[in-house]
Amino acid sequence: MHADVSIIIVSMNRPDLLYPCLESIRKHTACKYEILLTAYRFSEENLTAFKHDWPEVRLIANDSLSGFAENNNLALKEATGRFCFVVNDDTLMDMPVIDRLLEDFGKLPEKIAAISPKIVLKDGRIQTCGRAPWTPCRYLRHYLHLVDESKPGKWSCKDGLFRTWTLNGACFMIRTDVFREAGWFDETYTFTPEDIALGHLLNAMGKEVWTDADVCITHLAGATAGPMETAIKPTRVRGSLIFYSGGRPIVYALMGAFIWCVEALRSIRWLPARRTDPKSHAAIMYRTARNVMGSIFTHDSTKEIFTRLYKEVPR
Repeated sequence: MHADVSIIIVSMNRPDLLYPCLESIRKHTACKYEILLTAYRFSEENLTAFKHDWPEVRLIANDSLSGFAENNNLALKEATGRFCFVVNDDTLMDMPVIDRLLEDFGKLPEKIAAISPKIVLKDGRIQTCGRAPWTPCRYLRHYLHLVDESKPGKWSCKDGLFRTWTLNGACFMIRTDVFREAGWFDETYTFTPEDIALGHLLNAMGKEVWTDADVCITHLAGATAGPMETAIKPTRVRGSLIFYSGGRPIVYALMGAFIWCVEALRSIRWLPARRTDPKSHAAIMYRTARNVMGSIFTHDSTKEIFTRLYKEVPR
């Protein structure tokens, strides 16, 4: 018998995050569910231990260089549930999040394609509770840390169940048939904004995205930048420019020029550190800024950028 919900998780060899996440799901979920895990670049030791500890989880091992969208799609394409619950491995629930969102779908019309919970950080601050439409100007403001998604607005931080516009990839539930029709996550984007792009696409399909502010999950985000940031951020920026420019070369050029200038200033700030320990924060920030500058005006795909820069990450 098919599950009500297919729980989709990607973990990059982080059992320290994954195990508590799975335990919280087990503790707080009563509906019929299956768990599909993309174990991304797991060590043999961790893979063997996981198979022993969680034999009920359907495991997709992936050692190829892949991003968020591609890794999630590997599991999504094997989902059998009527709904997919996409969730990060660095999340914890202390309430029946999955059951509550499933109940919400029973109250709402078929045109409601996806529902998100309120997502809070470990200190209790709201990360997102609904999300407004994202435009080129909004993205550039966000790039300068001038967008606060924890503030109430037309599409965010209301009470109870309300219509919003787009999604946070850390956690949401979606009708599987609609997700399949949308083509799953768009693999044009290796690291963001595939979640925002999905929400915008759902609206273009005549569907709606909602949020239940009474349902809450904790996202343990906010780690300091590590060496991988030198490959991940340029990939994020390239993907964001592709999406927000909407295929308009002039918009892309203007946005790209703005970000290039911002990163040039940041590289100057960190210039004295360029010859320090390559794993120091200052050296990482310098290389990241320079890599972003070099990845903006290129014809390379986000996957090609990530693959190239990943090889340069100090190990």
